[in-house]
Amino acid sequence: MKVLVVGNGAREHAICYKLKQSKILNKLYCAPGNAGISSIAECVDIKAEDIEKITEFSYNNKIDFVVVGPEVPLVAGIVDELEKNGIKAFGPKRCGAIFEGSKSYSKDFMEKYNVPTAKYKTYTDCTNALEGVKEFSLPVVIKADGLAAGKGVLICNTLNEAQDGIKSILEDKQFGDAGDSLVIEEFLDGTEASLLCFVNGKEIIPMESARDYKRAYDNDLGLNTGGMGCFSPNSIYTDELKAYIKDHVIDTTLKGFLGENIDFRGVLFIGLMIKDNKAKVLEYNTRFGDPETEVVLPRLESDLLEIMVKTTDGTLKQSDLVWSDKKSVTVVLASGGYPESYEKGKEIFGIDDVDSDVIVFHAGTKFSDGKIVTNGGRVLAVTCLADTIEKAREKVYTNVKKICFDKMEYRTDIALL
Repeated sequence: MKVLVVGNGAREHAICYKLKQSKILNKLYCAPGNAGISSIAECVDIKAEDIEKITEFSYNNKIDFVVVGPEVPLVAGIVDELEKNGIKAFGPKRCGAIFEGSKSYSKDFMEKYNVPTAKYKTYTDCTNALEGVKEFSLPVVIKADGLAAGKGVLICNTLNEAQDGIKSILEDKQFGDAGDSLVIEEFLDGTEASLLCFVNGKEIIPMESARDYKRAYDNDLGLNTGGMGCFSPNSIYTDELKAYIKDHVIDTTLKGFLGENIDFRGVLFIGLMIKDNKAKVLEYNTRFGDPETEVVLPRLESDLLEIMVKTTDGTLKQSDLVWSDKKSVTVVLASGGYPESYEKGKEIFGIDDVDSDVIVFHAGTKFSDGKIVTNGGRVLAVTCLADTIEKAREKVYTNVKKICFDKMEYRTDIALL
């Protein structure tokens, strides 16, 4: 098969890494890709959001299958457009991608179908929101309704912080059009867990569990980011908790899909908060999580391309997924200042010095005058598999120290159990 992966981050690098191992793959493209992806796929200079050009390229090059990584083209309807032109694609259509495109839609859906989640209210008017937030206990969570690259969530400890956050979203447009409306949400405490699932239109089939670290700095301090590290499996994910999540989250979500006549095919990411062996849903995403993908996919022993095709065809079964018993840890190396302002174009040293069994997934990188340089906030995701989380963690951090670029930052407490 000729396959095109859409996207340019570490998630797409991890997807390409696994697709490259497929026995049914003949040719792999990535649009636009990055410096790391270019070593395993032919990179095409088309932005992920340019649906017209991606469709045209796929049609002209007789692409058999398109795998869409990022949320923006999914929400914009790229799968609908590709299928309209006879091109098979992995990812939900627009009607499914709205679960990530609108937090208020997702919250209304969860409420309607009794999916456990935090109490919430949605606002478009700033004055009403400033009054409404007083009804919530502190701390309180303020979320931009639309897509904000994983940064549109504010956890506010005081009423003044919350009201300033509301103004920054609705009035100052800190997150652009994503902040035309916002959701004020009850703060949930507990332990976070990430669950990626394949959805074949009729079933929600969980992958292995993971835990993401959202805050920028050690001890969960600093601003929310797209994710600074991850490990899999998540030790909190007991058999009892799995049963609870199946009954109260997976089955109720599936009931909702069927009740709303949504033919969802692709990946559903469920962000969970765990407390007292019960779970509440923090959010739905409608694609592979990042950096969850970098720890989950390396543990997959099945053929990813076959799985994706079966998902799209509606034939995937749980037994099609075979997982390694190895544990995995990923640490993200970021540009100084991320998730706020940061500089690009810093030369990266030491990638070739890491151990042979350590995988370096490129996130924000590009070539400049033959050198690999930084090209984003999150730059690299360093991943290792080992027999235990502790061994994987130790090896990852040993190898992180071999890599450097000016103002490089990373958390030192990923997977510290």
